Amino acid sequence: MPLPPNEEFYRIKKLPPYVFAVINEMRDKARAAGIDIVDMGMGNPDGATPQPAVEKVIEAVQDPLNHRYSVSRGILPLRQAIVDRYAEQYGVTLDVDQEAIVTVGAKDALAHMLLAILGPGDLVVSPNPAYPIHYYGVVMAEGEAHMLPMPDAATFLQGLKAMYKNGKIPKVILISFPNNPTTVCVDLDFMREIVELAREHGTYIIHDFAYAELGFDGYRPPSILQVSGAADYAVEIYSMTKSFNMAGWRVAYVLGNRRLIAALTRIKSYLDYGIFQPIQLASVVALRECQDAPAEICAVYQRRRDVLVECLHAAGWPVEPPKASMFLWARMPEPFQSMGSLEFAKLLMKEAQIAVSPGIGFGPLGEGFVRFSMIEEDDRVRPAIARVGTFLRKHGVAPALQPEAVHV
Repeated sequence: MPLPPNEEFYRIKKLPPYVFAVINEMRDKARAAGIDIVDMGMGNPDGATPQPAVEKVIEAVQDPLNHRYSVSRGILPLRQAIVDRYAEQYGVTLDVDQEAIVTVGAKDALAHMLLAILGPGDLVVSPNPAYPIHYYGVVMAEGEAHMLPMPDAATFLQGLKAMYKNGKIPKVILISFPNNPTTVCVDLDFMREIVELAREHGTYIIHDFAYAELGFDGYRPPSILQVSGAADYAVEIYSMTKSFNMAGWRVAYVLGNRRLIAALTRIKSYLDYGIFQPIQLASVVALRECQDAPAEICAVYQRRRDVLVECLHAAGWPVEPPKASMFLWARMPEPFQSMGSLEFAKLLMKEAQIAVSPGIGFGPLGEGFVRFSMIEEDDRVRPAIARVGTFLRKHGVAPALQPEAVHV
């Protein structure tokens, strides 16, 4: 019998190989060979989920009623819990039935929202560098992804205003602050300007708020829904991954604009029956009984940031301390710029036994940078960055340091 045509599938051929898979494969091979790689690549939280949520999922999974299908938009108690949190945290009032939906993580929220609302050629503008799904989610949904440079928030906003002035009107502005990977942060006035542009031109806004709770040194990331009238144009994606150390649980929410929520609800009704119900019940407990957990988790990341910055400076690699998120975005030392971020990341793993994410994986303007994830404990970070210092000196980048310069 004849075989199907051996041609690349239509959507798959639009997706390049995942750059980060190269680093992960190197890491796994090294570890299999007995080499201890300190992994600061993927933003995969290493902390434990709050214990009350763990206990609830264990209890709930014993009940056969929870083994059945759930509902694709999330159970009412969970939607109510996130709506209540927004009221407490941001002073935002949301309708639990029309302005809130539960999703299987933030990637599900973003990919399926874009699939629901975009048609062929619909323009979506977003920053570059960016988390890959922000670009490829648009590509998979047949939209036109337009990336604007974002070395800082003001430059992105200026570029966005210039687009409108030149008559190029996007259907969607897709943003994420605190930003991954660059850690760029904004204030509420910035959000007001984004909402005003949307109001003037009839544009929707999607704000990926994955790092909502991870602001340092007194900085509190603003919700776009705090802007008066924002829900007429915007939705916001809030995730429990980083805020509650629930990465593997896959729980997120889309909140805000009723029309966008209705579109996502419709398309998800064809695609899934919602998250396993014991996980939803445990998430209710996390939101209602573990209100202090995000601040405690944030304090851990702030301490790790301080250690990482101190050690990199001592190693001869000056970096800017991030104001938020769980990442540090670092320009590669000048002598390595010509080799590109992927080859630099591979060399760093080979010679210093540390894994970082190459900037090119976040878009063309990520080239020349690498991203450190703050997912390792201090007692592993200090010796790892000391090895980075040795690596830099070997390649003539940093002057020799006194032994006490890096505390290991």
